Amino acid sequence: MKPITEYKDYHSLIKDFYEDRKRTSYFSWREFAKLAGFSSPTYLRLVSEGKSNLSRVTMPRMISAMELAGFEAEYFKALVNFCNAKDDSAKMPFWKQMRQIALEYKVRVVDKEAVEYFDGWKNSVIRELAPRMKGATPGVIAKKCCNEISAADVSASLDFLTKAGFLKKDADGAYRQTEKNVTASKEGMVYAVHAMQHKMLQLADESIERFAPDVRNVSGVTFTVNRECYKRISQEVDAFRKKIIAIAADAENADQIYRLNLQLFPMTWKLNEEA
Repeated sequence: MKPITEYKDYHSLIKDFYEDRKRTSYFSWREFAKLAGFSSPTYLRLVSEGKSNLSRVTMPRMISAMELAGFEAEYFKALVNFCNAKDDSAKMPFWKQMRQIALEYKVRVVDKEAVEYFDGWKNSVIRELAPRMKGATPGVIAKKCCNEISAADVSASLDFLTKAGFLKKDADGAYRQTEKNVTASKEGMVYAVHAMQHKMLQLADESIERFAPDVRNVSGVTFTVNRECYKRISQEVDAFRKKIIAIAADAENADQIYRLNLQLFPMTWKLNEEA
């Protein structure tokens, strides 16, 4: 699916959501309707085809079924109201709301800058930290990081982030993010992210001893699956990650940078296959 803020019609959004779920797991219109609390298995299919509309009553059900949260939920509400409005004057307030949300929570997709941006943990952390420490020197910013980083490293990171457009430096010397979230294109991901993931996993391992349980959450579960079950779990993990991003994006007066790692990997080879 495209980012939700790229949709201007909720009918096509619902259709893309269904097709995306169906590609990665066993999913039907009946199951979709059940998640949303509808008795008719054909209602949502008709909505996706533009033959029926959502109402103010059914809209919250869809938000729950699609696991939207934070700005994504707000955008969806504005999108439904925009599409259902009868004339241009009625549509305009919702169009302005959609534009505002889209601008505020725009996702930066990186490709050629991906290799350098995802080189270790420093750039992603400094990008989050610098805007919240207005007027702070690189040395002061470095001291706020839990992991070792020098003032020179911070300065180099700030220089890269501003030149590549991830941060903008205002006239008063304060930094601000140009987009709320950053992700890599599929092509950029192949070459850029593995090294950072290795480093983040190392830091997660160290966090077990470094931090008290009340400021870190480390848990795991071991289970048996088949291929179809694996695909469904992967889809749920992806949905959960997007929900976490939306919740974090809505945080007011944020005062600490966290990293969430999600891992799902095999512990045995397949039982019904030879080595």
